[in-house]
Amino acid sequence: MAGICFYWAVLPCLIFEDDHLLVVNKPAGVNTHAPSPYAGEGIYDWLRHREARWAKLAILHRLDKETSGVMVFSKTPLANRSLAAQFATHAVRKKYLLLTDRAVPQGEFAVKSALVRVGDRYLSRPLHAGGATAETRFRLIAREKASGQAMEGGNPKTGNRNPREIRRLKSEVRRPLSEAGWYEMVEAEPVTGRTHQIRVHAAEQGFPILGDTLYGGTPAARVCLHAAELTLRHPVSGQEMTFRAPIEKASAGVLPKSFARLKVGRAVPSAPWEGAQVRTFQTSSHPRGALGEHALPAGGALGTARPTTNLFGLGLREGLIDRAETNAYRLIHGASDGQPGWYVERLGDYLLSQSEHPLSPAQREELAELAKAFSARGVCHKILTRQAGRAARAEDSPQLVLGEAAPERFTIRENGVQFELSFSEGYSVGLFLDQRDNRRRLLSGHVAAGFPLLQSSPQLAMGNRQWEILNTFAYTCGFSVCAAKAGARTTSLDLSKKWLDWGKRNFALNRLDPARHEFIYGDALDWLRRLGKKQRRFDVILLDPPTFSQSKAWGVFRAERDYGRLVTAALPVLKSGGVLFASTNAEGWPPEEFLASVAEAIHGSNRRILQHHYAPQPPDFPDSRAEPAYLKTVWLRVE
Repeated sequence: MAGICFYWAVLPCLIFEDDHLLVVNKPAGVNTHAPSPYAGEGIYDWLRHREARWAKLAILHRLDKETSGVMVFSKTPLANRSLAAQFATHAVRKKYLLLTDRAVPQGEFAVKSALVRVGDRYLSRPLHAGGATAETRFRLIAREKASGQAMEGGNPKTGNRNPREIRRLKSEVRRPLSEAGWYEMVEAEPVTGRTHQIRVHAAEQGFPILGDTLYGGTPAARVCLHAAELTLRHPVSGQEMTFRAPIEKASAGVLPKSFARLKVGRAVPSAPWEGAQVRTFQTSSHPRGALGEHALPAGGALGTARPTTNLFGLGLREGLIDRAETNAYRLIHGASDGQPGWYVERLGDYLLSQSEHPLSPAQREELAELAKAFSARGVCHKILTRQAGRAARAEDSPQLVLGEAAPERFTIRENGVQFELSFSEGYSVGLFLDQRDNRRRLLSGHVAAGFPLLQSSPQLAMGNRQWEILNTFAYTCGFSVCAAKAGARTTSLDLSKKWLDWGKRNFALNRLDPARHEFIYGDALDWLRRLGKKQRRFDVILLDPPTFSQSKAWGVFRAERDYGRLVTAALPVLKSGGVLFASTNAEGWPPEEFLASVAEAIHGSNRRILQHHYAPQPPDFPDSRAEPAYLKTVWLRVE
């Protein structure tokens, strides 16, 4: 379609893709699919809505939220039928790696039992007691002492050890190895595919997985279970294919360094079939590996690392964010990352820490670790305040904690687009990272599966006109820059001349001429009325107001009370079939009520919603019971 430049970059988590299959290395910390309509997206939802070619992805198997590793999705009905049959008949072979700090009873053995669900857990019972039959094969492949010396192959109990040490090991085998300071890595091959079967069988045999507290494992940063390998037959060629997920992607801050060096790498078919279009991807494309050589804690396994370390959480970010295209994202998101009230962002060459209190010594130490992992030039900390509507003050600006101070203005990169940031403008730094995926939707012209940003029209198809976008509450014009990069003529509206001037600099950073676009200083509600009188019409209108604001023309605006009024004011300048984007970060406003307010305003204006897509926070802003989602955004095509 003329006027749209489709954006596509390779995701770090991609292992393999062709016309029928998509294979990824799922990071720990993300569900297979969304647990509820307004919760954070699972890996399936996030992928399916990200690219038009992935719109027909289908789930074939699942991994628990805290389990990382190989997942395969079908892209066509033919692939779905073939692979579903292979999974149902147990023709798909899978191998997992687990880490435990307890004694593994044998070098190689199998467990077969019946599983029954009791609440959130599954219990293993004898086969004659009834229940779903589950069978798992285990093989001990490596062990390491807390000092960091690992051993592979041979007899892991006695190889390369002197007789005195062998006698000592035999005396220790009956008690938990955590007492002796040993950590063992076990390969698990599930013959059947029952929920939690590896976790249940490992615990039943006396070596619960490290981090799997549900089944008696020692507390750790995550459940140390990784889906390392998956073998299937291609749905079209019938060729056997084996895919492997590199363990270093899952091991950041969790596995001992020597375990992470075990030869568990990516594999693709040895001889691709004739005539097939195949894309394969290196899942560790960065020169220093998945997270850099400093990302793993020095000396020993996770059990000997500080329990507060968050380096394991980087695996989620590194798996879903391409660092070649994006160097600004959230590293620690409060309680969801085990750090209540503390938020840390990477902003190019600098780290920004935020909380309501000064940094503790442990937080300073963790920031030093993160700075080392990302080769950050400097680290700043900002004290958050909940005083809504208060004017920014100099003391609101982030204060230097480590390294060198950032210059007055510096740039970051997001989806290949450059943005200017500053730590010298009080409370705001110039870009809201939680809107990254929504800005990308403007870049790509793709909102969600089956939902293109623009409907095809003869004028657009022939290139006779540009599509037009109105960005209200534009701030530093991040949305506008992305739309302009995609070929739109943009109108940016904001109540601050300073922010609009900042937006013009963002245009210039990306070789976009600000003179070809419109920047309006003024109140959004007032100018929506003026634009309506001028008979202006837009293909896309963006509404992202602050939770609270005040203007001379319209007085106080509160999102929960006045959002419907804002939508009503915007509809007269939205073309029939145009797209309305509505967003709010009103933390206490339930998503159901927000969506009802928007829909009521649309219907009350005698307009009809043709399509809608609710977009939650991006994956580097994970929501949880302890850290509920605050951002609510929806894309609507309105007749």
